[in-house]
Amino acid sequence: MSAAATSFADQRHGSLRGRLSNPALLLLPAGLFLGFIYLLPVIDLVRLSVGGPTWSTFFERVFSVPLYWDSLVRTMQISLTVATLCLLLGYPTALLIRRTSGITQILITAAVILPYFIAILIRTYAWMVLLGRNGPVNKLLVGLGLLSEPAQLLFNRGTVLLGMTAVLLPIMVLSIYSSVSRLDAALPRAAQASGAGPIATFWRIMLPLTLPGMGAGFLLVFVAALGFFITPTLLGGPGDQMFAMHIVQQADFINSEGFLQALAVVLLVITLLFVGVAGHFLGFEFIWGGSRAAGAAGQASAADAGEGGAPRRSLLSGLADRVGWPVLRLLGRLSPAWGSWTVFILAGAVIATLILPILVVMVISFSSASYLTFPPPGFSLRWYEKFFSDPNWMDAFWHSTVIAAASAVISVVLGACAAMGIVRSEIRGKSVIMLLLVSPVIVPPVVLGLSLYSLFLRFDLVGSIWGLASAHAIGGIPLVVIIVSAALQGVDRRLEQAAALHGASPLTVFRTVTLPAIAPGLAAATFFAFLHSFDELVLSLFLSSAQLKTLPLMLWADINYQLNPVLAVVSSLEVLLVVIGLALAGPVLARTRAGA
Repeated sequence: MSAAATSFADQRHGSLRGRLSNPALLLLPAGLFLGFIYLLPVIDLVRLSVGGPTWSTFFERVFSVPLYWDSLVRTMQISLTVATLCLLLGYPTALLIRRTSGITQILITAAVILPYFIAILIRTYAWMVLLGRNGPVNKLLVGLGLLSEPAQLLFNRGTVLLGMTAVLLPIMVLSIYSSVSRLDAALPRAAQASGAGPIATFWRIMLPLTLPGMGAGFLLVFVAALGFFITPTLLGGPGDQMFAMHIVQQADFINSEGFLQALAVVLLVITLLFVGVAGHFLGFEFIWGGSRAAGAAGQASAADAGEGGAPRRSLLSGLADRVGWPVLRLLGRLSPAWGSWTVFILAGAVIATLILPILVVMVISFSSASYLTFPPPGFSLRWYEKFFSDPNWMDAFWHSTVIAAASAVISVVLGACAAMGIVRSEIRGKSVIMLLLVSPVIVPPVVLGLSLYSLFLRFDLVGSIWGLASAHAIGGIPLVVIIVSAALQGVDRRLEQAAALHGASPLTVFRTVTLPAIAPGLAAATFFAFLHSFDELVLSLFLSSAQLKTLPLMLWADINYQLNPVLAVVSSLEVLLVVIGLALAGPVLARTRAGA
């Protein structure tokens, strides 16, 4: 072979090796997995809804039959109300976290974060215990003489709003706190030094700068509420059922083919429509906590100043000042202590709402009574013994553990590779790719479960461990991508470049430099992926079988037919699991944030 040919072969080999070492290729495994098990089933669901000769009658039926139309309107109303309540209660809680420090801040933050990782089913069960006829709320009202006998506090719209707000509040608090924590502490002090009172400072400084976090939290809560059916089913009456419940009910009827898919597509389109509108104004980064929303807000604020610094007043700004300033002057006469006490009281009520039901359930798990009552007449371990000696509960527990472990492995391997591809590559359209990777978090679970059912039937995956693990990994991958991406951004690239300059291969650089640096983030991502799968109920309702029941399915069956302290035992054990996991992940996440 000539020297020229040899040189050409070496260049070609080097070029090929360079392409294969491109970090963008790491996006392929997660892309192929999600494309096959997530995007294709959803597309197939849409195809089935419009594929028949009478497909238009299915959609016409959704909007013309009062049962479905009223349910759709009710779902929008409840979701909007819950998002508004979360905003009103979440803002003072985020402010309280910002204003505290040390152990107080840690305890308040833990009180907000802990319930977020506890299964929705368990938190809803806790409210059923708390508000039951033998529950502590009724006993307190009777004891204070406000009621002559226990009232029916369950199965009404108010209880549904309370339960859903308590479930979704942590999302709002964390979203707002992300904006509040970035505020420059010097700005409020400068405003007050210039003569502005606390309320005027809030109106003109804090509120505009935290609007992106408020908007992101409102949209996230609203979109999550659209797909709810567990909490309304357990806490509400017949007139409180939401649209997603009709999809679950219709799935039991063989002759609902086509119409069932139409119901799911309507819910999906409404969800995507609201996300699209929000993405237009906030940027789609609000889904995974990106910063474009904040940057856009800052640019908008800067744009409101014309040439030479003269303010360019908008119609909304003028209207807000015309309405707001007279109110501010009136409120400005109040003592500043009123604002502090308002924040303290509202945030205290939020923390009590999040923590109290869980504590009550844990106490009931040690009850000696054969029925649910609080306070317990005595304490015993009989219900723990019953749980651990019941083969059905034990089988469900081990099924959930094995499925969650397998799902965590899939999520971490694929999600970590995708995060490396996003952060380390120079590929264009990273925001679009990131949106596709995290988009499963905005798809209603009932829609995803229904779309997966047809695919799993074809490949005989219904009721299989690997089938459920793969389905659960659809929601686990976004968690891993977000956490590992944050960890990778905190790694000093110069260390990786130095190792490469000394002859280390890309694999060696990753093994010796990158992996040790992101290990804390990987550990946290593994825990959250495991917990996500362990708590998953909706997908399991569609994809499990009589021979393969998970712990959430057992809980769902028992809550619907009987309430006994065994359910409190299961709830307490999961709370213990979450506490241990968060205790282990706390230092991990702290180091990750410090590196970022």
